[in-house]
Amino acid sequence: MNPNKALWEKGDFTQLSRHMRQSGVALVDTFGITQNMNVLDLGCGDGTTAIPEAKLAHTVLGVDIASNLVAAGNKRVAEEGLTNCSFQEGDATALTDLKDDSFDMVVSIFGAMFAPKPFDVAKEIVRVTKPGGKIVMGNWIPGDPTLVAQTLRISSAYTPPPPEGFVSPMLWGIPEHVVERFEQAGIKKENISCVKDNFTFNPPFSPAEFLARFRTFYGPTMNAFEAAEKNGKAAQLQQELEDLFNSQNKSGDSNSTHITATFLRVTVTK
Repeated sequence: MNPNKALWEKGDFTQLSRHMRQSGVALVDTFGITQNMNVLDLGCGDGTTAIPEAKLAHTVLGVDIASNLVAAGNKRVAEEGLTNCSFQEGDATALTDLKDDSFDMVVSIFGAMFAPKPFDVAKEIVRVTKPGGKIVMGNWIPGDPTLVAQTLRISSAYTPPPPEGFVSPMLWGIPEHVVERFEQAGIKKENISCVKDNFTFNPPFSPAEFLARFRTFYGPTMNAFEAAEKNGKAAQLQQELEDLFNSQNKSGDSNSTHITATFLRVTVTK
């Protein structure tokens, strides 16, 4: 099986994404989506940004490599009675079902960054975007002191080295790499913008319970604990992540969680 597909089908990301809804809506409200637009949401999960986009756009297509997340997204669409939004399986490195110049906007928030072959990803995103259209990406930043970047950093320290030729998804959080990838896909440097932005997690329970969701349902953290258990280091990993989650919590209440994570917001005009 495709390793990336296996990673994101391994757990159940919906157990985390349901606590990202509020920030997803707030983020989408800044994209400038209008009711005549056809939007592609790539690496859409179960619709954290795709579903609010559908409430503003003409049509929204969500594409994700994980079949369980596609099914969860289509279930949410049905529950909300949206007729202009659908989800389907697809690989960000090869969007073979999608025609050139199909979408007014392509969005990928913490999604396409995890696909391998980043230059292929940039090329495909640009290919399916209409001339004059807009691309918006949200990518976690390597070395950033906030929650998600640090969770991924700590987790990677407990997992075996990646295979030869592996390109870290975190490089999508470095502006120079973003520019290089989109320039190679035919975009002028002056049409690429990178700024830092924030995304907030608001689960109505303790940081310890939030960490438990990561440990049980988030593929990268699940892999880290499996490797740590084999090496007798699971307790050490647990303690590192507990310290991180507790220190990041700004709710002022140990029984609720309010954690803001910083990401790189990329805007490209084709």
